[in-house]
Amino acid sequence: MPVFSDDSSSDWEDPDCVPRPVVTLGAVGREMDSRKERDFHQHRKGQFLLWMRGVLTCEVDGGFWLVPPGSAIWVPGGTQHRMDGAGTVDCYVVYVDPAVGDALPRECCTLSTTPLLRELVIRSAALPMRYEEGGMASRVMTLLLDEMALAQPGQVHLPLTTDKRLRKLVEWIMARPSDPGNIESWAQRMGISARTLSRLVSRETGMSFGRWRRQLHILLALQWMARGATVQHVAEGLGYENASNFVVMFRKILGETPGRYLKSNA
Repeated sequence: MPVFSDDSSSDWEDPDCVPRPVVTLGAVGREMDSRKERDFHQHRKGQFLLWMRGVLTCEVDGGFWLVPPGSAIWVPGGTQHRMDGAGTVDCYVVYVDPAVGDALPRECCTLSTTPLLRELVIRSAALPMRYEEGGMASRVMTLLLDEMALAQPGQVHLPLTTDKRLRKLVEWIMARPSDPGNIESWAQRMGISARTLSRLVSRETGMSFGRWRRQLHILLALQWMARGATVQHVAEGLGYENASNFVVMFRKILGETPGRYLKSNA
């Protein structure tokens, strides 16, 4: 799970080694030490991370996800990934043995959550890691698995690539998200033609340049709003002429206004 600044308890046990099909750990009001999670690593068991406060980012080969408060991410066992976050967080991590995770997604993805799913995760975190099998605890975990399998994939995902040119472009856009440059100006900075950049983005991400850039803006917007930024400030930070234009873009991508989206995921 993500590493926290005070993870030094002597009774802590590696969930990968606990002989239970499902194990949940919780961390409420804890300081996340992102420096310890920046290297790629993997776990034998799959991880379902429910983020209740703070913002988490997760990168796997070919993809970048942002997990806003109230949402979750699924990382299948054996998947090389790295996580990043900072500050005080409330989160829960459900470890799922591959032997019982057949109904869960085969690839990394964000997942929407329901009140029932969130409460089951919180309840399961109160159980001992080596809970007694065959009783109520096992039934809670079985129901939790069923609810996790019903969770719908989210859309807060930015396809990434190993292409060094696109990696550099991501760094440029994130450093100056309000830059109004179009595909022609970005291509010029990269020393290639706009047509080449368009084909490169399409081939590597499956998106048009415009859609891919808007998706990156969505990730940044959710990150800023989760930290308390207003819609007006986010719109200005992303270079929109006014908040209304930003709201239109947000609703086009996620199907809801920023306010409704944050409320539904609270």
